[in-house]
Amino acid sequence: MTTEMAESIAGRRFFCSWSGGKDSCLALYHAIRNGGRPEALFTVLTEDGVRSRSHGLPRSFVESQGKSLGMRAVFCSATWQQYEDAFLAVLHEFKASGIEAGVFGDIDVASHREWVRRVCHQAGILPVHPLWGRDRRELLQEFINLGFLARIVALNEEQLDKNFLGKSIRAQTIAEMAKAGIDPSGELGEYHTVVTDGPLFASEVGLRTGGRESHDGYCFLRVDP
Repeated sequence: MTTEMAESIAGRRFFCSWSGGKDSCLALYHAIRNGGRPEALFTVLTEDGVRSRSHGLPRSFVESQGKSLGMRAVFCSATWQQYEDAFLAVLHEFKASGIEAGVFGDIDVASHREWVRRVCHQAGILPVHPLWGRDRRELLQEFINLGFLARIVALNEEQLDKNFLGKSIRAQTIAEMAKAGIDPSGELGEYHTVVTDGPLFASEVGLRTGGRESHDGYCFLRVDP
């Protein structure tokens, strides 16, 4: 994390934009390490309110992650078309409650950070990107070295074989993904993960799976409540 980012989060109450996966988790880790005061995990659900929009995780599973992390889980439900308006409405609620900053796990996709900055500015929230500009492979190795545990729960069917579903993020898996021709960081949506344990967690979050399902070009490992 840069000195500027470390100083901006120190002492501030913040929410973490929470996918349940490795990048948001590592961003949370660095925000806490640099003096931020964690208040909430914020996850956008599908319009029916059942599962997270990006990773397909049940609401109850995200709540279990929050309980182990000692943070409350905050949700909104939206279609992709409603996403920005719903996201912004929650940011205004955070601001009204005294939360000053939002922590995001983006690494180097400029359009993602620009969107975050724009919506946070509208709500008067300080956007913080603890992982921004760091080497992708270095971040993967740090995640593993810190002792976090994560498994692949979704993948782009055109880029990765379905056999990667359910695999843990470790050195062998990273090598296999590189051999398959993708960037193992998954920053461009090649795959998504769920974190179940690590240095921030009071206890491991149990993960029960129930088969696969495909839609919108992705194959998901169905995580049961």
